[in-house]
Amino acid sequence: MTGEQDPIEGSTGRALVLHPVVVDGARGRDPQLRLEEAVGLAQAIELDVVHAETVRTKKVRPSTFLGKGAVDLFTGFIEAQEIGVVIVDAALAPIQQRNLERAWKTKVIDRTGLILEIFGARARTHEGRLQVELAALNYQRSRLVRSWTHLERQRGGLGFVGGPGESQLEIDRRLIGERIARLRRELDEVKRTRALHRDARRRVPYPVVALVGYTNAGKSTLFNRLTNARVMARDMLFATLDPTMRSLALPSGRKVVLSDTVGFISELPTQLVAAFHATLEEVSEADIIVHVRDISSPDSEAQKRDVEDVLAGLGLEEARLIEALNKIDLLGADVRAAVENRIAREPDLVALSALTGTGCEGLLEKIDRRLSESRQVVNLDVDLADGAALAWLYRHGEILEREDEGMEAHLVVALDAADEARFRSQFRPRNG
Repeated sequence: MTGEQDPIEGSTGRALVLHPVVVDGARGRDPQLRLEEAVGLAQAIELDVVHAETVRTKKVRPSTFLGKGAVDLFTGFIEAQEIGVVIVDAALAPIQQRNLERAWKTKVIDRTGLILEIFGARARTHEGRLQVELAALNYQRSRLVRSWTHLERQRGGLGFVGGPGESQLEIDRRLIGERIARLRRELDEVKRTRALHRDARRRVPYPVVALVGYTNAGKSTLFNRLTNARVMARDMLFATLDPTMRSLALPSGRKVVLSDTVGFISELPTQLVAAFHATLEEVSEADIIVHVRDISSPDSEAQKRDVEDVLAGLGLEEARLIEALNKIDLLGADVRAAVENRIAREPDLVALSALTGTGCEGLLEKIDRRLSESRQVVNLDVDLADGAALAWLYRHGEILEREDEGMEAHLVVALDAADEARFRSQFRPRNG
């Protein structure tokens, strides 16, 4: 993986983006919108997109994916425009990628390779870099083909690392395999550390609210608006990769931990789904999930389905979801009125603009109410000398009744089930 200044090694930075449309294939999302998304992905790593086009083909050609006519058509254009990289917005087989590079005499990457490049440029934390490298190596391993000039060069040394007669290709495959094994061990250790951190948060104990959504839906802008943080928030696909967490006070005074996560995208590479499982575990642990949607996007409904498919794969029940329809400031008056009428009928929806702040207070109130709905009433006797326990209850629960008698406070408290368990574990009250 390369840095942000040279995202595609060996390229001029001038890019051609092609989105194939298989005429006899299954009907998916709008091809023009998919093309625009692919252009956005290319621009996210500062490629200069010279031209973008949808390319119709009757069927997938095993050797080049695209039909021969399309391959020939772009050959002269690529040379004349000095195109350094062609992005084919589809999943190319290794042989298809290699044949296209030979025909066009330039670098070719598919959708998976492009997303991996973006993730490589965005990763900031140690875990993020490990996850990206693991995904990239799994992808690269499938593309080691017998076409290199150094293929038959023998490895020197003592002979016990591979032995005589091992080709460079086999060496590369084995070294990649060894590196993948090391990365998996490191990530297992990271997952254990994250589990310890989650246990610590349970003891602290604030409910966790996770922001999820399609990439560029405005999650980081909303996160910054609610927490006064300075997380990178730009009109760019995958501006956020590593999860970020901040504390936040709700209107009732209750504190929660707000988590900003990596954006989802359609046809996310399988290598990344597996590699980022640890990141998604943070969402699984959340008490409430806020699905942030770009309601101004013409592809909003399709993006919603993509996100819901990922959440369903994590086994997350709908009861924990709040849907935040973001970017209402970009809607026309009639469309905005229709959205607001819909929200009046559906209690799990809220409309807002993370950019202007409109509706953000309503989201906080909805989160507050949702957390309160899960509260149960318990009776607790607390030693009056235990000021920490009393302060904890006032901070995390709702004191319905209190009667001080002798050295004890008899309390009737509304608490989340999780908070009650945390309180009993931390302070061990004598009854209740």
